[in-house]
Amino acid sequence: MANDNTDIQIEIDGRTLTAKPNQTVIQVADEAGIYIPRFCYHKHLSIPANCRMCLVEVEKAPKALPACATPVAPGMKVFTRSQKTLLAQRAVMEFLLINHPLDCPICDQGGECELQDLSMGYGATHSRYNECKRSVEDENLGPLIATEMTRCIQCTRCIRFGDEIAGMRELGMTYRGEGEEVTTFVEQSMKSEVSGNIIDLCPVGALTSKPYRFTARAWELDQAPSISPHDCLGSNLNVHTRYGTVMRVVARENMAVNQTWISDRDRFSYTGLYHPDRLEEPMIKVDGEWRTVDWHQAFTVAASALQSVIAEHGADEIGTLASASSTLEEFYLLQKILRALGSSERSDQENKPAFPGLGISLADLETCDAILLIGSNLQKEQPLAALRVRKAALNGASVLAINSVDYDFNFKLAGKLIIAPHQVIKTLNDLLNASDSNEFAQQLKNRKKIHIILGAQALQNPEATQIYSLVQQIAAQYNASAGVLTKGANAAGAWLASKITGGDAGNVLHKPRRAYVLLNVEPEFDCDNAQLATEAVKQAQCVVALSLFRNPVLDAHAHVILPMAAFTETSGTYVNTQGMWQSFKGVAKPFGASRPGWKILRVLGNFLQLDGFDYESSEQVRDEVKMQAEAVIARPKAEAIQSAGLDCFASLAMTTANLSRIGETPLYAIDSLTRRAQPLQEAQTVIEGDVSAMRIHPETASKYHLQQGDEVRVKQAQATATFITAIDERIAKDAVWIAAGIAASSNLGDLFGEVEIEKV
Repeated sequence: MANDNTDIQIEIDGRTLTAKPNQTVIQVADEAGIYIPRFCYHKHLSIPANCRMCLVEVEKAPKALPACATPVAPGMKVFTRSQKTLLAQRAVMEFLLINHPLDCPICDQGGECELQDLSMGYGATHSRYNECKRSVEDENLGPLIATEMTRCIQCTRCIRFGDEIAGMRELGMTYRGEGEEVTTFVEQSMKSEVSGNIIDLCPVGALTSKPYRFTARAWELDQAPSISPHDCLGSNLNVHTRYGTVMRVVARENMAVNQTWISDRDRFSYTGLYHPDRLEEPMIKVDGEWRTVDWHQAFTVAASALQSVIAEHGADEIGTLASASSTLEEFYLLQKILRALGSSERSDQENKPAFPGLGISLADLETCDAILLIGSNLQKEQPLAALRVRKAALNGASVLAINSVDYDFNFKLAGKLIIAPHQVIKTLNDLLNASDSNEFAQQLKNRKKIHIILGAQALQNPEATQIYSLVQQIAAQYNASAGVLTKGANAAGAWLASKITGGDAGNVLHKPRRAYVLLNVEPEFDCDNAQLATEAVKQAQCVVALSLFRNPVLDAHAHVILPMAAFTETSGTYVNTQGMWQSFKGVAKPFGASRPGWKILRVLGNFLQLDGFDYESSEQVRDEVKMQAEAVIARPKAEAIQSAGLDCFASLAMTTANLSRIGETPLYAIDSLTRRAQPLQEAQTVIEGDVSAMRIHPETASKYHLQQGDEVRVKQAQATATFITAIDERIAKDAVWIAAGIAASSNLGDLFGEVEIEKV
């Protein structure tokens, strides 16, 4: 037997190849570019060896062996094109086609079906079987995945993905023999936030995209690469277009970022691109009425209004609000305009990190032996990062969580503390000064590789600065690394652009300005204090909004609305949580007269008669940023939290609260695009239930004399809103869960501020 660390020499089709111990024949063949047909095998899934399509001849073996399940051995000789191999593979193909329906002309998988492709090479022109084909009832898996289960060949890829990768085994194999079929164990929709990956995995037309169903054929589509605009991982995508219109989005492999998976949010958000709210033409408000104008007039009005504010009140009276999913180029140009106009506002940027990042690579996250989550609903906020943490947990890592909701993660927790937002500081102090009897201290003690992750709830907590400081001390005490997972695709890029230009990274809402430039922001949904944002925009003398969509607040209070191109229609760069700069190009034609955000800002700079706005491409802007950022980005990428803290996310200090709000943003309400993607909104109801209800722990509800279904009035500062009560044991005591990013809570204040409640 070969030594475990010794390479093995084998031969495939006469080629001498080097293999590692424990590799299988199909793995070695794939590395060498030798194709072996397969259906059930997938490099990221376990090996069931149940389709047998990969049968190959192995010297001295009495019969053909499955290449996916046959380990290499020294001196092995494999023949992938021999007569014995081909006969075995053709026999398997004949078997698979016995019950497969003859519906290729109407199958959504037509043109990209693995069974269809392989049947051309290994199938016969006629069948020896005259019996009736079996029929299988379709499953209702929800609004995202369509089923035609009669086509299923029982490869079990979908089952293994749910069990091994997603951590939610929602599908399984039932019955035996001819009656065997893939189905849900209980009749319900799929609730995984990465469920759409089984569409890509299915080798036949049994599982297809429900929103894409019957809309286009594979050979009609053009494919181009892009980057996800929804979370800080920057998942790699392929966007499929027909005549310049986006038809669907699929995964693009990048092992350092998303491997071969994407979240459902990344896959289906494109369905919001052509929503009726989408802006087609520039608009200006004349005598309280909106009027469609050409771009020249819109820029003239916008520039004149901004210059009037500067002339009367000074450049410091112009503030900006930008979506965290704006590109690096857009952030940079927006800040450059402010600086060029003469704004003197600065944030103290010295001794602060280049960007708020994870602190380690995603691959390294899998190898940690202890991970502490603080204020993070990781599985919903960054679904693919949760898959990495799940791998770490499966490898024996202790995963601990300090949260305000007892989330049902797809990985096992070794310990958890469910506390109200106003109790976070005390809890972290207790951990910092913990004795050996403290459960978390015991879990972290003597661990070799510990990583601490701060999630959205920690970043948006009014006491964020103190939380950062305590986390640094805890990290030092346990020799751990620490980092943040921010909301949006490009918070790191925003911080970097602000750092380069010396811009104001603080909150411009607590000191309202007389003019605002909004970059793809819906104030009542996207800001940490919806009431403050709406009031600031309402009282402003001038509001220039770059937006994809019309919305009520912009309609009521903006003065100029400039239609932006969506992420599929523009070029730009996102800086992900690992510090990777990922640039992308526009792959679809702009909707109506909309224009890329960087172009709008460039031309606005020209109309404001500012120097240095003569860029001809987004690449020129990016290169300028890179040139100026060399000193900043030269720091180690692991530098995520330093002694100076990260006050770019800090708000006001929280007073001692009796009852605090948990203002979590639901999975599919994080930005304007997902909020208008109807299939995702339907899926959100399936996954998270009624997000418009106020959720409260039974003990807290009893204290306030509330029962399930009671109508309750919530007061926060000067704002009030009415909700229906939902009793939920997962919610921390002395807190109430009220979703952000939805209409019901759009006039409330801080996401994690103090609230008062009373029964109506």
